Amino acid sequence: MTITVGIAGITGKFARELASILLKYPDIKIKGYCRDPSKVPEPLSSKVELSKGDAFDTSAVRSFVAGCDVVVCCYLGDGKLMADGQKALVDACAAEGVPRYVASDWTLDYTKLKLGDLFPKDPMIHVKAYLDAQDKVKGVHILVGMFMEVFFNPVFGTWDADSATLKYWGTGNEIWEATTYRNAAEYTAAVCADKNAVGIKKFVGGRATIREIAESFEKVYGVKPKLENHGSLDDLFRHMHSLREKDPQNVFSYMFLFYQYYMTNGQAHLGPECDNDQYPQVKPVNWEDYLRSVPKDQLLSAHSNVGKST
Repeated sequence: MTITVGIAGITGKFARELASILLKYPDIKIKGYCRDPSKVPEPLSSKVELSKGDAFDTSAVRSFVAGCDVVVCCYLGDGKLMADGQKALVDACAAEGVPRYVASDWTLDYTKLKLGDLFPKDPMIHVKAYLDAQDKVKGVHILVGMFMEVFFNPVFGTWDADSATLKYWGTGNEIWEATTYRNAAEYTAAVCADKNAVGIKKFVGGRATIREIAESFEKVYGVKPKLENHGSLDDLFRHMHSLREKDPQNVFSYMFLFYQYYMTNGQAHLGPECDNDQYPQVKPVNWEDYLRSVPKDQLLSAHSNVGKST
């Protein structure tokens, strides 16, 4: 029996990874929704039923979700899009009889945080509450920690390629939970194919401390990275809030520090018990596996290359 999966925001990195994996399932049909279908690359565009519209075009959204067995939201944008845009999708699913909705999560366990703690994830808290109140649509929330590709992206602030230095706050023994985009998409595809999969699902590729990541780095590349400590987690908390108070408009000066804090302080950890075993056909990609898959000189650009192989 064919399962129809709708992907909203199909031009995005994660969406393209997900679509390429879903195409390998013989009994899955894909519908895609985006503002500009011409941005969907071949061969994906010829294998997916594409429709055009923005997040707040009610009739276009309803037409897109009609006939879907599950809708996956891959929106990535400002708070209005991530909250109100998703609520519009959920409303369309309810109106058109779509039984499951996969929210745009793929992050740490924000359900353990209060509004305002990790402010970029506040919309997800609102969307989960909105889904919890639905009686026609079941919410699905896939949590994966952070993306490994982002960890090595220059904007995140943990890896300096020029000096081969891993920078961190805390003791260096804090756990980093992470999953690659591809691995997260594989788990998401498995959830889409499983009609009984609802609620919170936790999948983690690897759990390791910064010291263990450094050991894996040396093992894979033959280079021992330096470790640079910037202070305690309490120091990080004070620093990130100080930057935000001084210049709140300069979001990128402090946003990734908030992520580093809540990724490592244990408050929003997924593990050690996760749901990986529910889908044994998907092999978790741990930190060392990831490093083996990426040449050292491509670590900085790996994030920008996500989704380009589809």
